[in-house]
Amino acid sequence: MSQLSSRTRIILDAALVNRLEALAGAAIRRAPEAAYPLVHKLTSAKFVSGSRLPGNVVTIGSTVTYTDWLAGRKECRCLAWPEDARLSRGKLSILTPIGVALLGLSSGDTTRWCSESGQEGLLTVELVTRAQLPFAVI
Repeated sequence: MSQLSSRTRIILDAALVNRLEALAGAAIRRAPEAAYPLVHKLTSAKFVSGSRLPGNVVTIGSTVTYTDWLAGRKECRCLAWPEDARLSRGKLSILTPIGVALLGLSSGDTTRWCSESGQEGLLTVELVTRAQLPFAVI
């Protein structure tokens, strides 16, 4: 099993901070297992503009392959806003404990997370890809 990442700073897209803060605030009562870790992540993260966010950092819209050591398997999911999340389509909500855990990590990072049932897990990010936006034709 991989060691915990020595990188102490989570990197997030500054353009997402207001929406992430609003989601965390709204979820405090109904999903505290995701809301509190999201608040903690937002208070300790380094924010950069979207154009400066490295391609291997997990953000909304990233497809991430990771090893879930708790479940004992590799998963491939796209991190999504709650209204777009559909696990049947491979889209994982940012308002899930594992979604929050993945946010801001880079390829090769390993972190601990706590499941909705309170069980502690460990995950390792293997690969991060982001969809390329189509070029505008003028």
